[in-house]
Amino acid sequence: MEIKNLRYFLAVAREENMTRAAETLHVTQPTLSKALKSLEDELGKKLFTRHSFSIKLTDEGMLLRDRAEDLIAMADKIEQEFISLDDITGGDIYFGLGESYQIALLAREIKKLKDRYPSFTYHITSGDTEQVTEKLDKGILDFGVICEMPNKDKYEYLPFPASDRWGAVMLKSHPLAKKKSIRVTDLIGQPLFCSEQSWNIEIPQWAGDRFPELHLEGSFRLSYNASMFAKEGLGILLTFEHLINCSEESDLVFRPLSPKQETKLYLIWNRYQSFTPIAEKFLAQVKSSF
Repeated sequence: MEIKNLRYFLAVAREENMTRAAETLHVTQPTLSKALKSLEDELGKKLFTRHSFSIKLTDEGMLLRDRAEDLIAMADKIEQEFISLDDITGGDIYFGLGESYQIALLAREIKKLKDRYPSFTYHITSGDTEQVTEKLDKGILDFGVICEMPNKDKYEYLPFPASDRWGAVMLKSHPLAKKKSIRVTDLIGQPLFCSEQSWNIEIPQWAGDRFPELHLEGSFRLSYNASMFAKEGLGILLTFEHLINCSEESDLVFRPLSPKQETKLYLIWNRYQSFTPIAEKFLAQVKSSF
């Protein structure tokens, strides 16, 4: 399976039009059609449904699109790594980041490296632990930042200096907003929002035997999206401090959980991973700073 044909396929999937895709790729339409036909013959599956003025992916085409995006990303990363092998002053680093105010510390380290090596380029993707580690395992990322203890058999890791404090975000008008801290008994009977990962790990650790009495109204991968539901009075968001605007101007307030619940943040990378020179410099710099 040729990488070039996968690039052609993704362009058609994105544009949903052969003419526009051909223009984007700077190839002729017959060349593009031949490449797609070759891909369908190779896989033995129909990838597109052709209409008068558009092209839609079949179920098999959607599956290939998801896999092809990862393959193209990996191919691009490999090319950049080999280009960077002899370049000790530049190159690319790929990061996958979870949500935390401590990401500011990582951004500070990237800025320091960028100041020293202006030709250095970084790439950022965001997600929860499952999303980040999946891309790290595939080799698409160099480093990940996750909010749970890493698998020591698979990853090397470096803890961030501080911890993230858990709390409840709710409307200022909510009765529980009058409290200085929130206990598990306060949340029984309340509609709650939380990430699925945290609902299965951190919240049961904090709530203990009372966890089965808590009600998850909805799960979100991004705290900001969940805060919009809390802002409409649909429930209470359980999340890290500093992720949501709870300033005097905001309609929302943050109240810490009691007893205190904290989560460590970790910078992780694959065991036995071979780094480019710039990635090695970054890791050495972070180890020194952290």
